[in-house]
Amino acid sequence: MRIIRDYQFVADEDRGASVAIGNFDGVHKGHRAVIDLAAAQARRLGCPLGILTFEPHPREFFAPDSAPFRLMNAEAKANRLAKLGIERLYEIAFNATLAALTPEAFAGKVIADGLGLSHVVVGSDFCFGKGRTGKAEDLVRFGEEMGFGTTIAPLLQADSGAVSSTRIREALSEGRPRDAAAMLGHLHRIEGAVIHGDQRGRDLGYPTANMSIAGLHPPKFGIYAVKADVLSGPYAGTYDAVSSIGVRPMFGVNAPNIETFLFDFKGDLYGTHLSIALVEYLRGEEKFDSLDALIAQMDRDSAEARAILAAT
Repeated sequence: MRIIRDYQFVADEDRGASVAIGNFDGVHKGHRAVIDLAAAQARRLGCPLGILTFEPHPREFFAPDSAPFRLMNAEAKANRLAKLGIERLYEIAFNATLAALTPEAFAGKVIADGLGLSHVVVGSDFCFGKGRTGKAEDLVRFGEEMGFGTTIAPLLQADSGAVSSTRIREALSEGRPRDAAAMLGHLHRIEGAVIHGDQRGRDLGYPTANMSIAGLHPPKFGIYAVKADVLSGPYAGTYDAVSSIGVRPMFGVNAPNIETFLFDFKGDLYGTHLSIALVEYLRGEEKFDSLDALIAQMDRDSAEARAILAAT
């Protein structure tokens, strides 16, 4: 998959794609339905399949001080889209210049002239241009005038309502990762580099790989049975594991993160990139009376996680 970040300087081989447009936070089943329509057009036209998305998320641009809401960082989203067979990821910088474009200017400067797209697919609730004044139906008209095709995808409905990033965030906030996975079409993952921590886990007999969750919507704090994919380095592979997400009340740490203990693993993961898939919520965070009590609970957590993952 090729990643293109500037719509004003695009190589000839990166033009002419059929793309799905959106933020695709979580790359859930509703997003997949839009991508599938773009893929059908790509096959019909004999052109690359692409995604047109924005970094940072427009909500982050307009409300930088709002609470973290993203289900995925840019790295995790790109990894997920690559698995779906996306050939061109147009990850366009969302800035004041782009935000100021009228709907017609966005269609002309970005879609038609800049990227030279042959076909675009958007959800029925898609809005674009300055003040989000452009609607999906406007894009159809602009496409007819500017030479690109447009398909409007209906919202995907699940048994309990429309599939949306909002409902997925709600499931994660309530400690229901399996319900989130049902809407996503895959396990919810937290991805990033392993960073140095306080190494308390090593002293307790549970060395953990620490990762930041800054900028991400935090799942319910507590302990999870997880699948850990080591994405780089000599230990690349998939491991059963148990993770703690939260602020570590036992040690008075206030910055939330995710710490993961990989079962039956020995090695140095600092600097490598991990993808942690949440399988089952085990329990909430607790503050114990002693380190021995904490270790005993960690033993029970590990045994429970192993049993769940063995049956998954």
